[in-house]
Amino acid sequence: MVDNQHLSRRRLFGMAALSAAALAGATTISAAPRAAAAGKAVAGGTFVPAVVIGTGYGAAVSALRLGEAGVSTLMLEMGQLWNQPGPDGNVFSGMLKPDKRSSWFKTRTEAPLGSFLWLDLANRDIDPYAGVLDRVNFDQMSVYVGRGVGGGSLVNGGMAVTPRRSYFEEVLPQVDAAEMYDRYFPRANSTLRVGNIDKKWFEETEWYKFARVSREQASKAGLSTTFVPNVYDWEYMKREAEGSVPKSALDAEVIYGNNHGKVSLDKSYLAAALGTGKVTIETLHQVKTIRQQKDGNYLLTVEQKDADGKLLATKEISCRHLFLGAGSLGSTELLLRARETGALPNLSSEIGAGWGPNGNIMTARANHMWNPTGTKQSSIPALGIDDWDNPDAPVFAEIAPMPAGLETWVSLYLAITKNPQRGTFVYDAAKDRADLRWTREQNAPAVAAAKSLFDRINKANTTIYRYDLFGKQLKAFADDFCYHPLGGCVLGKATDDYGRVAGYKNLYVTDGALIPGSIGVNPFVTITALAERNIERVIKQDVVAK
Repeated sequence: MVDNQHLSRRRLFGMAALSAAALAGATTISAAPRAAAAGKAVAGGTFVPAVVIGTGYGAAVSALRLGEAGVSTLMLEMGQLWNQPGPDGNVFSGMLKPDKRSSWFKTRTEAPLGSFLWLDLANRDIDPYAGVLDRVNFDQMSVYVGRGVGGGSLVNGGMAVTPRRSYFEEVLPQVDAAEMYDRYFPRANSTLRVGNIDKKWFEETEWYKFARVSREQASKAGLSTTFVPNVYDWEYMKREAEGSVPKSALDAEVIYGNNHGKVSLDKSYLAAALGTGKVTIETLHQVKTIRQQKDGNYLLTVEQKDADGKLLATKEISCRHLFLGAGSLGSTELLLRARETGALPNLSSEIGAGWGPNGNIMTARANHMWNPTGTKQSSIPALGIDDWDNPDAPVFAEIAPMPAGLETWVSLYLAITKNPQRGTFVYDAAKDRADLRWTREQNAPAVAAAKSLFDRINKANTTIYRYDLFGKQLKAFADDFCYHPLGGCVLGKATDDYGRVAGYKNLYVTDGALIPGSIGVNPFVTITALAERNIERVIKQDVVAK
């Protein structure tokens, strides 16, 4: 109870710091009396005891626990702080009429559902801007990531799922599962403020008719469904339905950010981290290179830009302890660049390996005219089809909304499958970026598993697939993009069993890059819990001990 009270107080202090930064239009966020408290000037730049790159799940955990341990910590975030309303009075743009706030330096939005009746109705031409959602396009796979203080928590559906213990043990056998499920998963869920939907309200409300329809159809095929916890405030959603508060989930907001209701990281871990008075966040700061100095400290070259992409300054920041929490793509790219350019030549050949899209496959079914899904649909999923025990084709399928504001008779799903295929990142010197070696053929096992599940549902309900939602071609399964990038710096291979990068002291990976390509459910709770486990050991043995 005392720990929770301390965390709540820190969160309040942190929220005040975030609000003050927004009002001032500042790119430096700190609850300390002086914003420069995290570092001190040294010859050629700034020295900070600890730097955390990124502000996503693993990064936020690391910063909070370092701050609690009394370690002055600087977080470097390439995106911006999202809590200042735009001209329309909203922080984020809506999903149905997106503007430049929606996308990271694009000239046109790139929504996952790119068409309806093969017409591109979802996307809009926009001005390039430091928006909240990025689609990183590789040759045969695209990856959606969040940009801003809070990373992916700003743009995901908030589904806070703890993986099946047996599969966790299969994926990460070197991690003590009893410790994870007894201590770190509960800690992560508590700090993330995960909650459960009121089941009675779910059964009654028109906003989840789409999910009840899919549940009934799955049941006819002999499949079971399960309610899924979420970081969205369910009580707030009920008030949205009553009309007593501004709508967010019930106003088709999710992939471009929720203006209300969702407890993203800036309202949980990051707010608490700032509340320690030891953590500072610099926004619109992108780390470009990492190298090690003769004294063993790390020197970062950092570009500061404005929200329109104009370069404002190039800085050098040094630190004793460096934590990479820039996500599977970002952390892997930084280390690959460092290895291949000779800046950190002793990095393992395992850097870049073991990547996967968590078996993500999207698909949709066409319902009969007498079985509508509803014109009102909450954007926050609440149910999943759980067929993970199927020995031939394990699938966990999120029952996803399609909040178009009109009747579509569409049932939409994000299937998470057990695909053993793995990709590899390689450094492209000409482009100065990590390139993903992954083919569409590698997604064939995932498509086959999803098809096996939904063929059963279609057969039981005499329905068919929708072929018009994923571009101009006839396509029932979207296998060319993912929401859950995992791997690239795999735990126990590119790092030790606690995220320490092989070959270098005081260098750590603390995000989804540690998980080898698959975890069987939406991964952010696992990333958070694993980061809790790792940072506890690192602080005890590497930071405080010294």
